[in-house]
Amino acid sequence: MGTVMPVGYRRFMAARTPVGDLLREWRQRRRKSQLALACDADISTRHLSFIETGRAQPSREMLLHLAERLDVPLRERNVLLTAAGFAPMFEARPLDDPTLGAARQAVDWILAGHEPFPALAIDAHWNLLAANRALAPLLAGVDAKLLAPPVNVLRLSLHPEGLAPRVVNLAEWRTHLLVRLQRQIDVTADPVLIALAGELRSYPTPIGVGTRIGARESEQARVAVPFKLRTERGVLSLLGTTTVFGTPVDITLAELALESFFPADAATAAALRDAASQYASQ
Repeated sequence: MGTVMPVGYRRFMAARTPVGDLLREWRQRRRKSQLALACDADISTRHLSFIETGRAQPSREMLLHLAERLDVPLRERNVLLTAAGFAPMFEARPLDDPTLGAARQAVDWILAGHEPFPALAIDAHWNLLAANRALAPLLAGVDAKLLAPPVNVLRLSLHPEGLAPRVVNLAEWRTHLLVRLQRQIDVTADPVLIALAGELRSYPTPIGVGTRIGARESEQARVAVPFKLRTERGVLSLLGTTTVFGTPVDITLAELALESFFPADAATAAALRDAASQYASQ
């Protein structure tokens, strides 16, 4: 497996790359022609071509306008700004930073309000930021090293010393997670996610599943794939949904996602409510 450059080094190298080259990379990643992007941004194709080739230097406003049209992640917009000689615009603060107090309170309310069903908050690299009380009982038997911060949710799910041995539909669930991760990589080209995907694919493969994600596997990873986990209360069948903040202007909030699980059958709902009554009385 090849070596992946650390994120900081990658950002440093990207900042030394001409901003026109970076814009062209994002345009190509979004599969847009110069004509299509120029029309979206309401500028001439000639002007866009001049920016990409370095014959014209974009203003700060034009750069942000093009980044918006290309749906460039906020973290990468800072890289574009730096490459063009401007100061970064978007901050990345910990979720417990006082300035994000209202957002953190909203996250805690959502997680607590979802009980007795499990819910958690993750960052862009699938690291666990917060969870409600319904999650902990599901982690029984997981190797302690996988629960040491930072806890990576995908690693926790697919590692042979994590939840994998108890996931009844491991082949299906693994495919679903890897396809979802690959889509995220396609959008962001994030080296941390690329390395994580390589690690996850190196784990023992469930019978009937290949090591690569092809068209057939993408088809299998349909929208509503249940997560079936064997527990002391029987097999729990859960369906997940993802919630993100709308129009965030902070990198942390832009990269934060809330994963909420709902019971897929009456038996699961009853088991989770019964478990909740126990930890609520403790």
